[in-house]
Amino acid sequence: MTALLDSLAKGFCGSNERAELLEAALQTGLPAARNEAWKYTSLRQLERRSFSAAPLQALTIDAALLANIPAPRLVFVNGRPSDAHSDLAGLDAGVQVRTLSATLKDAPDATRFLGRRFNRAEEIFAQLNAALADEGVLVQVEAGISSATPLHLVFVSAPDESDRAWHHRHFIELRRGASLGLVEHHLQSGDSAHLDNTLVHVHLAQDAVLSHARVQADSPRATSLLRTDAVLARDAQYRRIDLELGAALSRHELNVRLEGDNAKLVANGVLLGTGRRHIDTRLGIEHIARDTSAELVWRGVAANRSRVVFHGGINIREGADGTDANLSNKNLLLSADAEIDTQPTLVIDADEVKAAHGATVGQLDANALFYLRSRGVPAEQARAMLSAAFCHEPLAAVEGILTEKLARHLDQALQQAGMA
Repeated sequence: MTALLDSLAKGFCGSNERAELLEAALQTGLPAARNEAWKYTSLRQLERRSFSAAPLQALTIDAALLANIPAPRLVFVNGRPSDAHSDLAGLDAGVQVRTLSATLKDAPDATRFLGRRFNRAEEIFAQLNAALADEGVLVQVEAGISSATPLHLVFVSAPDESDRAWHHRHFIELRRGASLGLVEHHLQSGDSAHLDNTLVHVHLAQDAVLSHARVQADSPRATSLLRTDAVLARDAQYRRIDLELGAALSRHELNVRLEGDNAKLVANGVLLGTGRRHIDTRLGIEHIARDTSAELVWRGVAANRSRVVFHGGINIREGADGTDANLSNKNLLLSADAEIDTQPTLVIDADEVKAAHGATVGQLDANALFYLRSRGVPAEQARAMLSAAFCHEPLAAVEGILTEKLARHLDQALQQAGMA
């Protein structure tokens, strides 16, 4: 057993059923490079590290870190909910937000989604989550409720006595005709080297609309492993954007099943690789019903000695006629020491569909650089302007106030990286 798995197992204190899940995960072990899903992301350094379980009480952090995040918000510090920094008073009627721990205590039958099993070897971190998750967020929006106020979920990492690990399980459910804006903030309060292993379930009923933004701006020594599984019913719409701006190793698996006719997905993202960061994003989009659509715009930038990995998988099942699916993954390689690996895949088993996918890796446009230089713009500033414009394109996934907030996050990250 590796040091990583041994340390995670020591923090276990669950039921016999979950003990069996943990034992199965330990038997599976960490995937090696021969596993296709982990081909470009090595776990050799991570497997040698040890983590202790997050304490039951949240640490105290400087409130100034949250100054620009309005209520309603639910804040976690090192994996634990912080009453001192949370404020849910402004929730719209019909929107319910609870922590997983409170739900397990008051209504254990309300968390049936915890019983899901994961059997494939590449799903090791989902298996560990199934055994170890003891905290998270449950968000439910009643049928017909249109919430005009975005809900902010804030996850802060802070230095502690040792490197901590936490395993969150979130459940986002919008019932028929409901709508919600949701923003995830993953932030740092000082330098820490924690492990965040999170699994998110998203269920959108008929005619539901979810606008979902996620900002990963964690510590440069942190490890973030996230899996999102979403299911869309008839006429449901899921619009999301992911900004990968922080952490030493971040991996996100976004799996979306369009199970209802005319379901629509817009999922965009920016992968900003700087320093020695490793960013891995995997999309698994399944078109199952008729007349579904998916628009996927992803932009990657690799500078310094970073590595950006992208896998964009689209599967159009038999009977999913009328599907319209488009994937665009463009990448900028800004350093000879950086690396970008991109793999778009498209499987079509239906008739009468429109589908396109493409990926490029290149450098900044020489003609555009020459144009700016000829107008008196210094070389470094010209490169920064073009890089910033390249990264801002995916922000169209969400509209209004969310776009403005995300643009500020992105601009700040680009400035810190010397790209703006």
